[in-house]
Order: sequence, then C-alpha cells, then structure tokens
Amino acid sequence: MPGYELIDNKEFKQISDVFKKSKTLFRMGFDKQRKGIFKVNEFEKKFAKKVNSKYALAVTSGTAALRVALSTINLKKGDEVITQSFTFVATVEAIVESRATPVCTEIDKTLNMDPKDLIKKINNKTKAVIVVHMLGVPCRIKEIKKICKKYNLVLIEDTAWGCGGKINNQYLGTIGDIGAYSFDFAKTITTGEGGMLVFKSKKKFELAKAWHDHGHENNPKVPRWEDTRKSSGFNFRMTEMQGAVGLAQLNKLDYIVKKQNFNYKAIWSVIKKIKGIEKRAYPQNSKISADALIFFLKNKQTAKRCREELLKYKISTKILPEAFTWHFSREWKHIKELKKEKVSSSNHLKISKSLIERAVSIPIFIKMKKNFPKNVKYSILKSFERK
Repeated sequence: MPGYELIDNKEFKQISDVFKKSKTLFRMGFDKQRKGIFKVNEFEKKFAKKVNSKYALAVTSGTAALRVALSTINLKKGDEVITQSFTFVATVEAIVESRATPVCTEIDKTLNMDPKDLIKKINNKTKAVIVVHMLGVPCRIKEIKKICKKYNLVLIEDTAWGCGGKINNQYLGTIGDIGAYSFDFAKTITTGEGGMLVFKSKKKFELAKAWHDHGHENNPKVPRWEDTRKSSGFNFRMTEMQGAVGLAQLNKLDYIVKKQNFNYKAIWSVIKKIKGIEKRAYPQNSKISADALIFFLKNKQTAKRCREELLKYKISTKILPEAFTWHFSREWKHIKELKKEKVSSSNHLKISKSLIERAVSIPIFIKMKKNFPKNVKYSILKSFERK
C-alpha cells in the first residue's frame, strides 16, 4: 500500500505545471493553450517504456482498464470469459458489463488461477481468460499462456496488485495479449483513481483508444468535432491531473518495489521458523511486487484468532481473513450472470474456499515500524495458544 505513503512535492510540482502553465485538465485537444503540456500522453509513453511495451493507454480506473480491454474482443451475449475465484469483484463486473458470462476457476497455493482447472472450464463459448496476479504474486502465466494459445483465447492480465512485479525477468502485464493495471489509492503507485492498459497488438490498442473515448479515432486530418468513428464507445479518459500524479509516482516505482521486498523479507525472516505456518507458493523465477505477505494456518479459526491478536498490536490484515467476501466469487450471489457450477454448493470452489479460509495476509508498508516483524510473530504465537 505504499504509493500514497510517498506523496510529496514531486506530485505537487507535476500538478502545478497543469494549473500554472497549461490550465487544461482535459487530456486531448486545446493545443494552443496547453503550451506543450500533455501529462496523460507523457505518462502513457513513459509507462510503456518502463515495462517494455509498445502501446499504453491510460484510463480512469483498474476496473475501466478491464472493461476497455474486453471491448477489443467483440464479445456477444452467451460468450464466456474465464477468470479466477479469488480476485476483486471488479474483475467479474467488467465481464458482466461486456455482455459476457463470467466463469471462475479454482485457485492453487499461489492463490491465483489453477491451470488444470482452467482447462476443465474451457468450452466452445470461451473467448478470453483474465488471470489475476493477486496481491503481488505472479500467476502461473507460462502454463496459462500455452493453454490460451492452444485454444485460441485472448489472454488478459489483471495486474492491479502486480505493478512492478516480474516473472522470467518480464514485467507482469506484458506477457499476455493485454495487461491491465490499477492506480487507486491503495495500489503500488497511485493517481487517486486511475488505470493503465498495455497491448501487444496495434489493432487492439487503436480499438481500445477509440472505445475509451466515445469511439473517437482522433483522426489528425480533421478537427475533433468532425472526428471519424467506426463504433460507439464510452468515456474512460484519464484527466491531466491524474496523469501528472502518475508521472511523479512512476519515478518512484523501482524504489517502492525494492523497499516492499526488503520489508517483506524482514517479516518472513522472523516468522518462517514458526511451526504451523505455510508460506504462499510462487511460480519459478518470480519477482513479486510484495504487496502483501500471505501465509496459511491450520484452519479458519486459527486464522481469525491470528487477526484478532494482530489487531491488539495495531497491525491490520489485508483482505484475508476479514474481507474475503468481496474477493471470493462463491460469495457473489448478487451477481446473477456469474456462472455457477452444476454441483452442490458445498462442492463449488471447495479447494479455493479451503485455501482462502485459512490464509492470513499482512500488508506491506514502505514506512514499516522497527518492531513490526516481531509483533507479527508474537501475534501468530498467541493465536496458537488460544483455543
């Protein structure tokens, strides 16, 4: 959760450029009065360069990023998009808003999509897969990419929690066909609200760019009010103020990920020898963004007791075990479009349920207090003592 921890005069200076020089808050047009200042455009270019992607498109949120990504696939009612059972509700909401049917897979001990269950869920209605690098750890993207290639499926990476993370030395979000990022207030870097998309395909990039701007193709041969268009769209344009903050935050990304990993390791080094805890699994050659440190305990009762003990030391947990109902698709009975398996409720996503219920997630902060790791250790031990 460090992005907001590091907000300082660098963000203020970027915003001041907009108000003192450009005075243009809209990301496009008004060229004469902006004095060469295009913060969103600059943010897109620098983000693309940072993650080694050809094309980047800034949008209003991580949710918007997913919805815009899906707009490039031409989904029809009845088409299915597969994602994982443990994610934020926004991943499924974006699929529903795209007129498709969301289908959720089991997770494995990475707490991300289980490739074996993905294969079971694919059928002739399946058009795309959205993997999630949940809470900073890469999914088994190498295996999943092979599956998507075999079945000719579009692969979208929900990298809301994985910005700055890598696998096989490649940035998360750049491995599939499209990568989606979130810059909300609690993410690795923040613009308050905001998101980014990166693309391998120029065609998909241009479709997304038009769709996020009411269908505007931004044809240089005509003024904007006479702009050409080939389809309808929606308004998910990032503002110049968000772009300005993003530029300052992007310069801090390497430091943030480095510091998060340092603090993550400091906590784990203190608790790793405790009998009765199991560390979350990682795919090989992972460089995590270290958004949170997650471990498994014996059962859900112990996990809840652990949180209670952590709170006594004023240490919060992140999603697990306290807020999983917002992040586990089995709980989303309010989403009628969500495809439920034709099995009894006790068997539906039972592997995911068993993993989530006994997991504890410790948020990683940049400005970690010196006694934080020891207090985590004491809390775990205390929870073992209680019955």
